Amino acid sequence: MNVTAVLLAAGQGTRMKSDLPKMLHPICGKPMLAHSLAAAMQASEESPVVILGHEADQVRASISGDVRFVIQDQQLGTGHAVVQAESLLKGKTDYVLVIYGDMPLLQASTLRRLVETQKSNRGPMTMLTVIADDPRSFGRVMRNADGTVAAIIEEYIATPEQLNVKELNAGAYCFKADWLWNALHRIKVSPKGEYYLTDTAELAVRDGLTIQAVVCTDIAETIGINTRLDLADAESAMRARINRGHMLNGVTIMNPDVTYIEADVKIGKDTVILPNTTIQGNTIIGERNKIGPNSHIRDSKIGSDCAVFMSVMEGAVLEDDVDIGPFARLRRGAHLAKHVHMGNFGEVKDSYLGEGVKMGHFSYIGNATIGANTNIGAGTITCNFDGVNKNPTEIGEDVFIGSDTMLVAPLKIGDRAKTGAGAIVTKDVPADMLAVGMPARAIKKLERKTENTKDKSEMKE
Repeated sequence: MNVTAVLLAAGQGTRMKSDLPKMLHPICGKPMLAHSLAAAMQASEESPVVILGHEADQVRASISGDVRFVIQDQQLGTGHAVVQAESLLKGKTDYVLVIYGDMPLLQASTLRRLVETQKSNRGPMTMLTVIADDPRSFGRVMRNADGTVAAIIEEYIATPEQLNVKELNAGAYCFKADWLWNALHRIKVSPKGEYYLTDTAELAVRDGLTIQAVVCTDIAETIGINTRLDLADAESAMRARINRGHMLNGVTIMNPDVTYIEADVKIGKDTVILPNTTIQGNTIIGERNKIGPNSHIRDSKIGSDCAVFMSVMEGAVLEDDVDIGPFARLRRGAHLAKHVHMGNFGEVKDSYLGEGVKMGHFSYIGNATIGANTNIGAGTITCNFDGVNKNPTEIGEDVFIGSDTMLVAPLKIGDRAKTGAGAIVTKDVPADMLAVGMPARAIKKLERKTENTKDKSEMKE
């Protein structure tokens, strides 16, 4: 018996006071609708159906995967919204799971409990409820003596006695599909001119049928977003959930309250995240790293045994045993191989630094390839932009670049070459040559040292 999820995402969200459609406001790096959709897909077997309305094209463009869409041209209430899916689903699914797109904290496990309860329910529907002291204008759930639901009483018509009820309608339902399609057409229009999905409960009771309820034990799951205040509450709750998950998987987070990790980030065990660190986007971090404090990492990959101290990374790659910072900046395309050291106030963009490169401080490397074990002196600049094109710089292995060297690209520096402090290099420097001056010129051939060189004392006998 199959289950299809229907997500209600057609509302305008006027209380958000935003040009951005409400469903696209992000929670921990993903649109709120994406969170709701992910949970629904894990709790159902069929491709979900999303009911769109306001800014439908923009919302549709934000969603990927096997999802079906239906347009609600006129927003005439939640019951009217679900009716839009009837032609697509009637006769093709056994159960319909209905949730709101603006409830991003609902978990798949909770929705699966809702579905399984309905599958064992002889009646037509099961609803999700929550026990809370703050009613947040939710409808009150009235129970019969046997625990089944007797009614949902909306706050604006509730008596003082009913207002004291702590069990609230959370806004997620699982219906028997055939009964649902019939019931939706029996809902009467409200004084506001809308058709409310909650009226299905009244219809079921009137038909003498059983309504079951599943109580959600985590009140944070039932946060619905209507204002920026709700958005902040949801962001805080989601962030706490994400941090907790990482900590349970072996990551040390020194102060979770001031650590901001987005939903898709992956972190290996024994990594330590220090306070005021933000990790965003499609970032993958290996094991035994030390990240932060005050670091910002986005869409980057960090190997194992690295240190990122008070630095910024975006679209960058660190291999194993790399240390950067403080105040280092790795821009998109930066790739630091194993054992690279990058000190304070350095910047790398669209460049590869080979294994063991040392880039101490106050340097900019752009559009460059640097060979293994090269030393980049303080204040070195790759002058890669000529006003039209970004030009490449190639530096070989075991090169020593003196402090304040200007490398005017396009340029090639051979293996084991050296530049003097303050050199302005405008021409290629061959291997094993020393270049000095403004502009720099090659002045002498460097003596090449080999591992076989022996002390004179060893040559005696």
